[in-house]
Amino acid sequence: MRVIVIGAGISGLAAAHRLLDRGARVTVLEADSRVGGKLRVGEIAGQPVDLGAEAMLARRPEGSRLAEAVGLGPDLCAPRAVGSALWSRGALRPLPRGQVMGVPDDPAQVAEVISPEGRRRIAAEVGLPALELGRPGGPDDVAIGELVAERLGPEVVDRLVEPLLGGVYAGDPYRISLRAAVPALFEAARHESSLADAVRRVRGAAVGVAGGPVFHGVRGGVGRLPQEVARSCRERGAELRHGAEVREVLRVGQEWRVALGGGEALSADAVVLAVPAPVAGRLLAGRLPRVAGELEAVEYAPMALVTLAFRRTEVAGLPEVSGFLVPPVEGRGIKAATFSGTKWEWVGEGDEELYLLRTSLGRLGDARPLSWEDEELVRVSLRDLEAAVGLRARPVRSLVTRWPGGLPQYPVGHLDRVAAVRREVAALPGLALCGAAYDGVGIPACVASGESAADAVLPSEGQG
Repeated sequence: MRVIVIGAGISGLAAAHRLLDRGARVTVLEADSRVGGKLRVGEIAGQPVDLGAEAMLARRPEGSRLAEAVGLGPDLCAPRAVGSALWSRGALRPLPRGQVMGVPDDPAQVAEVISPEGRRRIAAEVGLPALELGRPGGPDDVAIGELVAERLGPEVVDRLVEPLLGGVYAGDPYRISLRAAVPALFEAARHESSLADAVRRVRGAAVGVAGGPVFHGVRGGVGRLPQEVARSCRERGAELRHGAEVREVLRVGQEWRVALGGGEALSADAVVLAVPAPVAGRLLAGRLPRVAGELEAVEYAPMALVTLAFRRTEVAGLPEVSGFLVPPVEGRGIKAATFSGTKWEWVGEGDEELYLLRTSLGRLGDARPLSWEDEELVRVSLRDLEAAVGLRARPVRSLVTRWPGGLPQYPVGHLDRVAAVRREVAALPGLALCGAAYDGVGIPACVASGESAADAVLPSEGQG
């Protein structure tokens, strides 16, 4: 079969890789001059560094398995076993244990972050009516912030849930779906009478998971993964075209027609759309207007990353943590900082006199940082770093990366929207969607999404 994959982010490349495994003839069309989408390796002061995602969940196997398949197995590495922190109420505090995405199971575990009044509110959950989530007569989904504020108090949302959830989605906890964003906690809440018991159920299940690291990075940067998948695809016969701007995707007779800029058109037996949801919506508007409307309604949170290189001798007093999160209620400019030189053993190996760290700014509803000049983003980052950890050193190099369409949002009803879209798409033979907008924003979820899309457009094993 001839298959066109539109989009060479990790989802599209994973789809292409799976299609080649199954004997398809593959063309990958990418509008940009590089592959990888939100996975990108850059350089600062002569050292490689991730300018997008820097890690993937190791206990979900799809990402690591793909890395091994393209020769990156020896370069998979775990972060150093140092803790992480919250910058809350003017001090850096250890990230509490005994919580799932900021939802605690014991008020004593969050004593350094939550006030005495807030802890009394957590303890009072035992006197509330039992949870009805996902049960007959109860709601089948809820915003995680809404549920936590109702059961445990808004302080838990402000001080724990929002910064942790923000590290994944950069979104509003009072809009983000519990069922879509934290499915394990949703499922546990269906079987328990309280949120605290649901958290204990999730944590208990995690204890039974086989050992090994929770996260994997790649020596030299996770952004190497799409580069190596693209190389593997080319070596096995795939055509990868850069600067290929797709205008429309149409079903013509028994095949698909992909219209490109300049009047060029390509034909294929199947098409995999691995582009952001609004782009997919525009491409399908002529054939599937209802699907297009749903996809174009998906929101994305903007963010900017500021990577800083320091002389190692000038940052010797930094705390021994992988980084810290910042609750928005603190009113700071940055929302997180990652001490890359502490977190990853490989970072700075090429120059042991340098120390790298990065900050992130921006979230859903606040795109202002993306409009600031690079110098202002660096200034705000340094100001907040000094306030948080006493860092007064000046960087020898700085690098700003902007992601205007950074992270897709999963509001209440997201899974129903995805299911409705897929039902309509499935009615057209040889068409599938994949990417971070559907089944998860992490790298393993995106890889799985791409592989599932590839399987969906090909005949089942043993057929034809």
